[in-house]
Amino acid sequence: MESVWNSEVNFRKREALSKDIECDILVIGAGMAGLLTAYMLTKSGREVVVIDAKSTASGVTKNTTAKITCQHDLIYDSIIKEFGEEGASQYFKANQLAIEKYKEIIDEENIDCDFERKDAYVYSVDNTKSLEDEYIAAKKLGIDAELVDEVNLPFKVKGALKFKNQAQFNPLKFLQTISEKLTIYENTTALDITEEISVVTKDDIKIKANKIIVATHYPFLNTPGYYFMRMHQERSYVLALENAQDVNGMYKGIDKNAYSFRNYKNLLIFGGAAQRAGENEEGGAYEKLRKAAKEFYPNSIEKYHWSAQDCMTLDNIPYIGHYSSKTPDIYVETGFKKWGMTTSMVAAMIISDMILGKENDFSEIFSPGRFDMSASMKNAANDLMITAKNFIAQRIDIPEESLESIQRGHGGIVEYNGQKTGVYKDNDGKVFAVSTKCAHLECELHWNDDELTWDCPCHGSRYDYKGNWIESPTNKSLDEI
Repeated sequence: MESVWNSEVNFRKREALSKDIECDILVIGAGMAGLLTAYMLTKSGREVVVIDAKSTASGVTKNTTAKITCQHDLIYDSIIKEFGEEGASQYFKANQLAIEKYKEIIDEENIDCDFERKDAYVYSVDNTKSLEDEYIAAKKLGIDAELVDEVNLPFKVKGALKFKNQAQFNPLKFLQTISEKLTIYENTTALDITEEISVVTKDDIKIKANKIIVATHYPFLNTPGYYFMRMHQERSYVLALENAQDVNGMYKGIDKNAYSFRNYKNLLIFGGAAQRAGENEEGGAYEKLRKAAKEFYPNSIEKYHWSAQDCMTLDNIPYIGHYSSKTPDIYVETGFKKWGMTTSMVAAMIISDMILGKENDFSEIFSPGRFDMSASMKNAANDLMITAKNFIAQRIDIPEESLESIQRGHGGIVEYNGQKTGVYKDNDGKVFAVSTKCAHLECELHWNDDELTWDCPCHGSRYDYKGNWIESPTNKSLDEI
């Protein structure tokens, strides 16, 4: 499984860090957010080192649908209600400026990354009230928006809200150029940050820095900051189809089980089947998309399929700024929801301005220190309930299934060798047995039958069927049994 972006770009390999070093600024995470921040700070004359536990752009960035837009589902009406027009205006201006900043860098660096201006749409097949409310909010903020009732999709819509002059691109082609001159160490896993502002890696190598930026998608430090109490993760699935429609825009549905659409060259990127991490035990997410694709585009041919994972904050606004009030020299970029390309640029602009001592007109709305209890209570209560349920389940639930009940090519939780165990049985009948206890905060893992992984429903950590770590917040693998 690889994305269309991944199939087109190969980054040069970087060495792992092999000795203690000192630097001015350390960026942890070589995805879009971390690399953009490093690029901007380097351009300003600062010494920057980037480390990544795996390789450059090998995480969430390579699995995006790569829309660059200030239209993030339905967001502006809710921000106005919760934070006022000033907060909503900051959010819009930051994300709109991000589009223009991408274009500026692309022109300056002469990057061929298939950057295209496209209109963005959110649509509904059964209700227009929320679209109308969002339109009113958009107009208050001066957004170039329009309500329409006809779009270039393979089905009728009740209505759609169009934001004009947004953009899309190939993110890995873009990163290949801007990362070339950056100092990057791959296969260098950060485990901790000491009080002396040093990062300790899994190989017990220490990196002393004046400033540290945590751009690891989901923060790997639980305290301070307590981001594990303020976010969960969701997965969504994507097909790239040949012989499908040119939809002439970027589309995201707001109804339950809605789809997203955009084109790239001769392909239609068709997404959906979103769910909380850890909620795909039976599989079938890709099959749902394939069934819909054949209904909409009978002659289409699947060329690629992949999935992405996104951090969802309590109020749907990212956390960008100081990691906590107690860590003035440590910064965080996280909670980008499903709009990581635009928000990565926003994060890079905010953090680089903070470090360089520049004024920023839109940092307040993204501050990790904000907390509107009325806006966040419902989501916080739901996340807490799911976390508690899976934390308790790991300790008291006794599996009824045995190893014999697991079919070849599938996995599940069983009683094995006298203990609760996660097992995967490959097509030859070989058994891979691991602990069902997440290495992050010990919630019970769930099997993902589409991707043959163990996923944590509490905070989104993921492991392959052998127990190897795939995705944060954990940075450790599972115990084999």
